[in-house]
Amino acid sequence: MLTALAACMFGLPVSLGQAAPLHGIAMHGEPALPADYKHFSYVNPDVKKGGRIAYGVVGTFDSLNPFILKSMRTTARGMWDPEFGNLIYESLMVRSRDEAFSMYGLLAESVEWDGDRSFIEFHLNPKAHWADGQPVTPEDVIFSFELLRDKGRAPFSTRLNVVEKLEKTGEHSVRFTFNDKSDREAPLLIAFSPILPKHAIDPETFDRSSLALPLGSGPYKVKAVKPGERIVYERDPNYWGKDIPSKVGFDNYDEISVEYFLQDNSLFEAFKKGVIDVYQEGNPTKWTRNYDFPAVQTGTVIKDAVKSKLPPVMFGFVFNTRRPVFQNAELRKALSLAFDFQWVNRTLFENAYTRTESFWQNSELSSLNAPIDAREREIIGAAAGRIDPAVADGTFRFPVTDGSGRDRKVLRQAMDHFEKAGYSIKDGRMVDTSGKPLAFEIMTQNADQEKLALAYQRFLAALGVRVSLRTVDDSQYQSRSQTFDYDVIMKAFLSSLSPGLEQVRRWGTDARDRQGSENFAGVADPDLDRVMAAILSARTAEDFRSAVRLQDRMLLSGNYIVPLYHLGEQWIARNKHIGRPEMTPLWGFQLPAWWDENAQ
Repeated sequence: MLTALAACMFGLPVSLGQAAPLHGIAMHGEPALPADYKHFSYVNPDVKKGGRIAYGVVGTFDSLNPFILKSMRTTARGMWDPEFGNLIYESLMVRSRDEAFSMYGLLAESVEWDGDRSFIEFHLNPKAHWADGQPVTPEDVIFSFELLRDKGRAPFSTRLNVVEKLEKTGEHSVRFTFNDKSDREAPLLIAFSPILPKHAIDPETFDRSSLALPLGSGPYKVKAVKPGERIVYERDPNYWGKDIPSKVGFDNYDEISVEYFLQDNSLFEAFKKGVIDVYQEGNPTKWTRNYDFPAVQTGTVIKDAVKSKLPPVMFGFVFNTRRPVFQNAELRKALSLAFDFQWVNRTLFENAYTRTESFWQNSELSSLNAPIDAREREIIGAAAGRIDPAVADGTFRFPVTDGSGRDRKVLRQAMDHFEKAGYSIKDGRMVDTSGKPLAFEIMTQNADQEKLALAYQRFLAALGVRVSLRTVDDSQYQSRSQTFDYDVIMKAFLSSLSPGLEQVRRWGTDARDRQGSENFAGVADPDLDRVMAAILSARTAEDFRSAVRLQDRMLLSGNYIVPLYHLGEQWIARNKHIGRPEMTPLWGFQLPAWWDENAQ
């Protein structure tokens, strides 16, 4: 009988009891790096560690626990952070930023699963330990998932929903056996979940916001905290994982500080003065005009721009369909057509932006220029009739206006849909069949959003729609966002080449009424749920692509969002003493792989 390893080598199927240990896993296909890889391709493996970096953010914080609902938006950055790095807590595996969705060993040095992904078993690295020297154990893994299920926030609280059995299988091993609610993404999400120290956490108080210094297994410890203003991390000299392949070239500073500012203008001024070392820019006008300060002229500040290889962020006005007025799909279509992108792009942004017309634009997952295929029709069935014909045949585009803000041709198109929705203009007001005027409020959180909302208000006023604006502070914005207390809100949805369960959190029926979820539009559509289930169950790259394209068509046809614009580049300015690798990975800049040149 072949051993599991031999079966794997010869490409034969591996049974449940014969799964071979793997160094990495991928959502579709195989991970790109071999078992003997030394480091990720986009890091500098020879970088010398040392020095410091100061990051800056707008907002405040009153907690060091990122895993509970009470401090979902007010946890100090860096604890568990996709941008600055997971400085304190770690997961079983870590994602390569140069692949769509591949994961490699971290706390777990190897993993096993079967072809059906009915289970996944992690073998912990015997060297892994917490900052106090105690080992990371299977009991810690089990404790973490059960604690987050009972006391944590989504998505961590829902990870065990698809698990039938969670058990210790060896001194360093733990296995998750999945139930019939699971999908093919579930094992990877388990692998990417935070692991917490059982011996250092009181479950009774875990769900309370706290500034107690945390204990993690990550590369840093908390050095100093000034609530709401500053948090400082220092390298743990005894960090267990500094030499494992997935961590080589990362975590290069001896000290990391995160400074908090009330406004972005204050943050930018701090960057200009050298208080902050990096500043990510998303405003083309600022990028063109505001970087003429002395530090740029002398070369002390460097401007970097890289072409994005990912679908752009979907940024736009989101209609809250929990409000009765926005449950009318024809009305949402009319309101979407009324936005004059050409006027906004020319008047506000020097024509720097491209109109966003797909949730996966610039990728093979987009429905643009791609007629609906047989697999899509098989998934959607009779509901195919709900898809806009132009979206179905791949020819959909938003109308191009004359840039006047009052293009009569486009306003006429919008008016056609208002009329289909049961609205008409009387005495200069857009009213429904009962004579009730159409009016709603847009909630914004900063001056840039307010500027766009004012433009939209202007366009809709030409059609007799009364729009009011309300700009609120960060804490109120987060509170109202979590409780869905708004008519229209502006949100940005990150896109990837491997969409999965996050789509269910954004658009799924189960997330509609769960406070703190990302279903800002309040979507509850069984047909869309079925499409997202097809994404999660896809076994081949072809089936996956078809399912994602179909979701793109359903969202575009639903007009839940007025898509705005995107840039074709990522912009970031940095102090010259902050170095970065020559190669930029598929996902764009990865700050934890940068370093301090003064330490070289």
